[in-house]
Amino acid sequence: MAAALSLVIGVLATPLWIRVVRRLGYGQMVREEGPQAHLSKRGTPTMGGTVLIVSALAGYAIAHLATVTPPTVSGVLVLFLMTGLGLVGFVDDYIKVFRQRSLGLRSGAKMIGIVIVGVVFALLSMRFPNSYGATPATTHLSFLRDFGPSLGPLPFVLWALAMIAGTSNAVNLTDGLDGLAAGAVGMVLGAYILISDRQLRGSCVLTLQSNCYTVRDPLDLAVVAAAALGALIGFLWWNAPPAKIFMGDTGSLALGGVIVGLALSTQTEMLLIILAGLPVIITLSVIIQVGSFKMTRRRVFRMAPLQHHFELSGWAETTIVVRFWLVSALCVATGLALFYLDNPHFLFPL
Repeated sequence: MAAALSLVIGVLATPLWIRVVRRLGYGQMVREEGPQAHLSKRGTPTMGGTVLIVSALAGYAIAHLATVTPPTVSGVLVLFLMTGLGLVGFVDDYIKVFRQRSLGLRSGAKMIGIVIVGVVFALLSMRFPNSYGATPATTHLSFLRDFGPSLGPLPFVLWALAMIAGTSNAVNLTDGLDGLAAGAVGMVLGAYILISDRQLRGSCVLTLQSNCYTVRDPLDLAVVAAAALGALIGFLWWNAPPAKIFMGDTGSLALGGVIVGLALSTQTEMLLIILAGLPVIITLSVIIQVGSFKMTRRRVFRMAPLQHHFELSGWAETTIVVRFWLVSALCVATGLALFYLDNPHFLFPL
């Protein structure tokens, strides 16, 4: 229900937002030094992430109201992280369109905003234990589940901040071509619906099997992922090439926030590196490019992030998007295979 509602709201509300943005003159600014094909996109309505966030929140809330089911702390915290980072991105986008330049918030100011939201999320996620003592997030490292000793509160906050900042910026770097980031993150959200459902079925509260899951609110985390996915599909309907609207930093930071929030809450933090393999690869291309230029004054790629390298190599934009989607699908399939095969008796119950 949450997914369907978010999708319908997103599909219907996005054209209205496009009209509002056009009337206010909030068009996308384009870097002059970027691929020349992008200059034709100047003035395309932006800040579409605003509708994406509102659609996801509305779908989640209406679904809970319709089923008379109270929201959970885990679900609310993940949505808080999504909305908080989206607000940071909104300020960044607004400065760009208001001042008519391709740069918005300074990197330091943007990072301060991300840190504030991330610290609040990390601190609150260690609180609110349920009747079994489970909290929305734990102070352990995790891959397919928690492992090793507890990090302690302060190291956990620093670890969570590193994940939040890294993931949100990775999705931001991926958002450079029509539909690229939306498609890649949509696959990760789909994976988290399946992961949360499996954790619900294999919860230590419901089963005495070994290797059961201690996630606090797996069902509601699946609802959050479904609401975000529905909103994203509704947005992608209008963002598909040629895009009628861009999500802007409002959308990319929010999407990074929701998937990292799901990773922390489902105890699959390091698995996210595989599931979100495409944003990781694109981020590594930027690190390699900057590091190589600083050390040798030579560039490894024609341009970073990686998608622009292929643009300058002559690949059509739609070719890059579809092929990168395939890479993302392979990463998500690999991550899901690892997760499911970790506990095969939940996949093939006797």
